Amino acid sequence: MLPKRWFDPSQPQTLQIAIILEYLNAGLAILFLLLGIEAIIPALLLVAEGVGATGVANENRWGYNLSIGTSAAYLALTLTLGLFFGGGLNILGLILSIALVALLLHPMSRSYQQVYFH
Repeated sequence: MLPKRWFDPSQPQTLQIAIILEYLNAGLAILFLLLGIEAIIPALLLVAEGVGATGVANENRWGYNLSIGTSAAYLALTLTLGLFFGGGLNILGLILSIALVALLLHPMSRSYQQVYFH
């Protein structure tokens, strides 16, 4: 059995950057949750995103699917709250969320996970 990895430098750049962004999101969500700044649902989505990043780093298909699902759900939640409920749009957060979804759905990431993930 292979040891668990936090990061895999042999993966394509698109997946490497996505993993870094997911860990950053999860870490900030935990910090904001401890400080009482972040709401529970978005923070839980971001923590689940961090779990998905660990799965992607270990080349597990469930991790890739979890990463896509949580990233897309967080993007949809951010847009919904910002546009329809007057929460205001955090432009930088929105750009990073779009970039994360784009990195995970990039053809290079998709083809790599189809071949190498189990």
